[in-house]
Amino acid sequence: QVQLVESGGGLVQAGGSLRLSCAASVRFFSINAMGWYRQAPGKQRELVAAITSGGSTNYVDSVKGRFTISRDNAKNTVYLQMDSLKPEDTAVYYCNVKYRGITPYEYTNWGQGTQVTVSS
Repeated sequence: QVQLVESGGGLVQAGGSLRLSCAASVRFFSINAMGWYRQAPGKQRELVAAITSGGSTNYVDSVKGRFTISRDNAKNTVYLQMDSLKPEDTAVYYCNVKYRGITPYEYTNWGQGTQVTVSS
């Protein structure tokens, strides 16, 4: 199995920046896509950004130009650099990792979540 440890959330004023990290401990599996989701109170969890093993990225429209996802394959770590934060970015952010072993089946695992609060 793959275990994920998130860090980097916190409280920041609007216009500020935060950087989230998610480190995956993995044995006998290869990691495919990595991503960040968020869930605000009373709302559904949504994909914020994702990055493939080859480095292709995609973002939800509301964060394009402000957030940057990246990964360090040697460290099995994915990052989310969040700039120009807005109060509507306030949510619990979850790391998501898709991985597989020797079979074609793809597993998915979630981090524990980290709170991001943006004050106006």
